Amino acid sequence: MKYLKINFLSANITQCLKTVYAAKASLWGRFGGAMFFVCILATATAQETVYPAPAQKETIVLTNATIHVGNGQVIENGSVVITNGKITEVGTAVTASGKMIDCKGKHIYPGLILTSTHMGLVEVESVRATNDAGELGEINPSIRSIVAYNTDSKITNTLRPNGILLANVIPDGGLISGSSSVVQLDAWNWEDAAYKMDNGIHFNMPSLLARPRGRGGFGGGGQQSDPVKTGLEQIEKVKAFFREAKGYLAEAGHDNTNLKYEAVKGLFSKKQKLFIHCNIVKEMLLAVDFVKEFGFDVVLVGAMDSWQIADILKQNNMAVILNQMHSLPAMVDDDVDQPYKTPALLQKAGVLFSINYADDNTRNRNMPFNAGTAVAYGLSKEEALAAITLNAAKILGIDDKTGSVEKGKDANIVVSEGDILDMKGNTITYAFIQGRQLNLDNKQKLLFAKYKYKYGIK
Repeated sequence: MKYLKINFLSANITQCLKTVYAAKASLWGRFGGAMFFVCILATATAQETVYPAPAQKETIVLTNATIHVGNGQVIENGSVVITNGKITEVGTAVTASGKMIDCKGKHIYPGLILTSTHMGLVEVESVRATNDAGELGEINPSIRSIVAYNTDSKITNTLRPNGILLANVIPDGGLISGSSSVVQLDAWNWEDAAYKMDNGIHFNMPSLLARPRGRGGFGGGGQQSDPVKTGLEQIEKVKAFFREAKGYLAEAGHDNTNLKYEAVKGLFSKKQKLFIHCNIVKEMLLAVDFVKEFGFDVVLVGAMDSWQIADILKQNNMAVILNQMHSLPAMVDDDVDQPYKTPALLQKAGVLFSINYADDNTRNRNMPFNAGTAVAYGLSKEEALAAITLNAAKILGIDDKTGSVEKGKDANIVVSEGDILDMKGNTITYAFIQGRQLNLDNKQKLLFAKYKYKYGIK
């Protein structure tokens, strides 16, 4: 009997399957079925141990592609040169030697960026042991999401094949939940993953919708409460905390260090941004107060009704992260398709915004298709691309090194056979993080190959 020799730990899933299929004619008799399922088992195991790519060793030249820079510019039949993890040349008249990859008929994009996610902190929401997103208490600015980030998350392997290479991992729980950090999605541990640490503090603004508990409403009987009054009291509590922190930080020295006050130092020096999670107009207007009183750089997260006060947001230099477009509007009087129209309205008003996908931790991979929906409602394709690349990088404070395919920036690049904003036609063939070529295998690809074979689909 002849044996199939396959290095399962390094083999590409598809290649492994092809090897077995090619050999099935001679081996399928007594041992063929067993061989196939051994391969399936082995590749499944291999998928669970997809490991980070090594550092770039040789110059890589991507040629003959349509390059979508990320800033609105499109270069036809262009080339990109990657050396030592950086983009060293971009254009049509590029001369370089190295590993040549012909991208004829394909598109080159900047790596996509998730601007707000619990990915890596939450694996299975219903399993407490896999949920590290939130802490007890109301005001926890000293909590750092980066130290809880899990690089072995199985969710990560579903993001890279959809072009998502960076993510802003945020904490949750309480009023002030802690600091977020930007991570790159191909790392051994959180230290390797860290792309920009502690870039912002997150404030979960209480809802100011008047939905009191009591008879006839959610919550059953009992004493009625005023949620708006309660919410305003909590917001004032947060303001009081920042006033105290400002006073503490203004002092030259302290007998005792206050870790919570020290944790928000970056907000006052503008090394960090304050991410305020809110949706309706009255909540966002209160967020404006934080800009006026404390001078913070404020980013609104969610901000479903931001289109109504776009001029105010522009005047106060406030950016917006649109969390979920495929949803009902914030208010019953809004148009049912208002979430789809909001990006174009913000673009017209000159508000810096990004498009995110925060509906469900396991569906973050659908973010580029949220951006594609915005194209059908007024954005151009390049504007929609910017909303998930360069705009996102600007909001997160990393646009000096990523977010666009430009000389001098990190080589965070995606190569696609189709339009990356199109769920039906998009196929990622290559992806690079800081010049490292990524393994794009995942369990979904394995299952696709398995059942394609089972049902004889060619």
